[in-house]
Amino acid sequence: MAKEQKARAKKEQAKGKAKEAMGRAVGNERMTAEGRAEQGKGDMRQAKEKTKDAFKH
Repeated sequence: MAKEQKARAKKEQAKGKAKEAMGRAVGNERMTAEGRAEQGKGDMRQAKEKTKDAFKH
C-alpha cells in the first residue's frame, strides 16, 4: 500500500506542476493556483509516507 501512496503523491506533484505551468502559459491565475494546490497535496502525501517509513524501520 505504501508504494501506491508514494506513486500517487508523485502523480499529484507532476499533475500540479503541469497545471501550474499551463496556467502561467495562458495567463490563468486560477489554474496556476490549482496547480500549486495539487503540488502541495502531493508534497503532504509524500511527507506522510516518509514519516511512516521512518517509524517502520
